[in-house]
Amino acid sequence: MIQERSILKVADNSGAKIVRCFRVLGGSRKRYAGIGDIVIASVQVAEPRNTKGIKKKDIVKCVLVRQRNPLRRADGTVLRFDENAVVLIDDKKEPKGTRIFGPLPREVKEKGYESIFTMAEEIV
Repeated sequence: MIQERSILKVADNSGAKIVRCFRVLGGSRKRYAGIGDIVIASVQVAEPRNTKGIKKKDIVKCVLVRQRNPLRRADGTVLRFDENAVVLIDDKKEPKGTRIFGPLPREVKEKGYESIFTMAEEIV
């Protein structure tokens, strides 16, 4: 459950390290974001010498790939991560980075992000 002002870790090599969510997309009254939802965030911490052009105070679109709130699947299993993490995307819903760090749930592919899913090193 990610809401406005939530601090999120960036799980790719786009240059940003920590972002702060300030809008959950999906309707004017949508308050919380779950795995696979798009949020608009502001970069709080970035790598000092990156070549991809992401710097502090940039406004970016992100897709949520990990959340601390337990996620219940249809088969009854419960999935819970240690941190809230996002992957930065562009307007065509393609990732800005070239690598994804950490585990990704299968729900990311079901929401239509096959390009992010194929770059993942661990699937849960």
